[in-house]
Amino acid sequence: MAVRPITVIGHRALHSPTKKVREVTDEIRTLVADMYDTMEAADGVGLAANQVGSRARLFVYDCPMPEGPNARGVVLNPVLERLGTPGPLGEEEDGEGCLSVPGEWFPLARHPRARVTGTDLDGNTVTIEGDGLLARCLQHETDHLDGYLYVDRLIGPVKTQAREAVKDRGWAADGILKWDPASTTADEV
Repeated sequence: MAVRPITVIGHRALHSPTKKVREVTDEIRTLVADMYDTMEAADGVGLAANQVGSRARLFVYDCPMPEGPNARGVVLNPVLERLGTPGPLGEEEDGEGCLSVPGEWFPLARHPRARVTGTDLDGNTVTIEGDGLLARCLQHETDHLDGYLYVDRLIGPVKTQAREAVKDRGWAADGILKWDPASTTADEV
């Protein structure tokens, strides 16, 4: 398949809700295959369709698990349930990054567990539930599909630090709206 360019903060696609996938076409199957290739090339654990310029409501994920193989899959038309109450923010374990805010990492308290229900490419109902990194990934990717970046959820001085970091990167000022993980690392963007 192919590695697609990833949209960067400031691109309007990242702030627009996506549209329900009504039919799994060859185009959707190709998109999903390309998203897996793109996520792998960018060294990510999740990727939402609008991060590669599609309006389809779907995401792929490949999250390391504490024991056993990675949790890996695709969810079309996900519905998210946040479970539990976010605890006090611990910067090290609660740090979050995003392929659309490449090279940056900020602490964000998330719900400790999450459940996503949707369908796979064959129309089968899927339910993914997890805690830790998987819960964070499910919340993060569903946020993308609803038109939110994780930096939109930051508060207080961390939000200010994120704004300054984005401004210092100069993406908007330089007209950088995408990056190509096939030829560039996130830290080089």
